[in-house]
Amino acid sequence: MAQVSGKTTIATTTLPTGEAIPVLGQGTWTIADRPARRAEAIRALQAGIDSGMTLVDTAEMYGDGASEELVGEALNGRRDAAFIVTKVYPHNAGARSAVEACERSLRRLGTDRIDLYLLHWRGSIPLAETVGAFQRLKAEGKLRHWGVSNFDVDDMEELLAVDGGAGVAANQVLYNCGRRGIEFDLLGWQAKRGIPVMAYSPIEQGRLPKHAALVAIAARHPGATPAQVALAWTLRGGHVCAIPQMGSPAHIEENRPAAALALTADDLAEIDQAFPPPRAKRSLAML
Repeated sequence: MAQVSGKTTIATTTLPTGEAIPVLGQGTWTIADRPARRAEAIRALQAGIDSGMTLVDTAEMYGDGASEELVGEALNGRRDAAFIVTKVYPHNAGARSAVEACERSLRRLGTDRIDLYLLHWRGSIPLAETVGAFQRLKAEGKLRHWGVSNFDVDDMEELLAVDGGAGVAANQVLYNCGRRGIEFDLLGWQAKRGIPVMAYSPIEQGRLPKHAALVAIAARHPGATPAQVALAWTLRGGHVCAIPQMGSPAHIEENRPAAALALTADDLAEIDQAFPPPRAKRSLAML
């Protein structure tokens, strides 16, 4: 499958509803932390959307709402071109508080609906109460899909046992070639159920591209960069969407080609040697 945006195409993965989302999106974790570069960040988001990376991920936690406001400014006049993902704090995930938090996010984003609304991580509020709030928001048209973040297999199984929990559309977790713990169980568990993994920090906040193995692999692919190799590795299985932060148009120009970079069997074997896959269950990694 492919997503078309202008003259560009990008591969997609599919939500349980059958809706396709691009496998390479844009993260905004610290994008609003530097006011002097606000205009540059907005241009980057717009350039990314124009290049087919129409999934934009944010959260009420990022900059205490500042990231959502920046995304809203970037999408002014082009809301329908984007698939907006945002997240609610665990302490705001109650029957009333989730509705209020969602409405605040909608105002900051300057939109009447959120495409995918995630519980940022598990807290003390029962999952049944959160799911009920999400279902209400969906029924009211304020969100189109809901999901979770930082959930391991046991969390996902508990969620699916809750009334309405089977409506979960995605799980956003830390995943990259240096953080492979989910490959032992969670990645396959979700693939069997058609629930995509959304990988945050897919280049480990800029650290992975410095690794000698990725540098060597990039050198074998004309024009490729180590960051593109790291991203292509994360996307290799087809059930994962990656959301690297792209705070400047230069980041867009570098990262966008990763969606089309095909790694060879030798490349993958070299990465396995440098970053061995898990042989036992590991605690879910989080940032």
